[in-house]
Amino acid sequence: MSDLQSLEERLGYRFKEKRHLVEALTHKSYKKPYNNERLEFLGDAVLDLVVGEYLYERFPKAKEGELSKMRASLVNEAGFKKLADALNLGDYIYISPAEENNRGRSKPSLLSNAFEAVMGAIYLEAGLDEVRRITIGLIESCYPKIDLGSLFKDYKTTLQELTQAKFGVIPDYILKDATGPDHNKEFEVEVRVNDRLLATAKGKSKKAAQQEAAHAALELLKKEEA
Repeated sequence: MSDLQSLEERLGYRFKEKRHLVEALTHKSYKKPYNNERLEFLGDAVLDLVVGEYLYERFPKAKEGELSKMRASLVNEAGFKKLADALNLGDYIYISPAEENNRGRSKPSLLSNAFEAVMGAIYLEAGLDEVRRITIGLIESCYPKIDLGSLFKDYKTTLQELTQAKFGVIPDYILKDATGPDHNKEFEVEVRVNDRLLATAKGKSKKAAQQEAAHAALELLKKEEA
């Protein structure tokens, strides 16, 4: 467990109330009367606004759909883990011995949640401007190029990266059904990892069905890690 002062130095922000930072770094497994779930909830909402505003101002000609895709590529578990890693946040979190043994300090969900909680705590103390300064600074240092082509990864790519990191395997997509006339077919695809069925989805093409299945699988895995 590292000294919290060094984390404040990395953030460029000194907490007025250290209890806010301690709470933001406390995972529910640590079995204290408090944990970081409420601050995570707040930080999630604040970061969604901060990143949305940043993209809106940076890309004045981008369409709503492009802005949404870019924001979705930054405001997610993988994106927040990247920012958490830049702060070495895993060194500072409070977790149980069991979670420690389960490599909790490197878990994407745990790190992402802790980052959201820390930003929520800073928002409570210092407001939106301070969260904006820290978050945008981290984003611009972590992403060499910020545009739709560089940021946006499809759900299949994201799922493959996650399952390779977590299970050491890539997902299998299996076509289960194709119905309707040739000009208007609907395809049903299931995605499996280690023979475990994660999700089934339909689409107007095999690719679309695979994307929807991957999206559903990502949501399932995220819930399981929470």
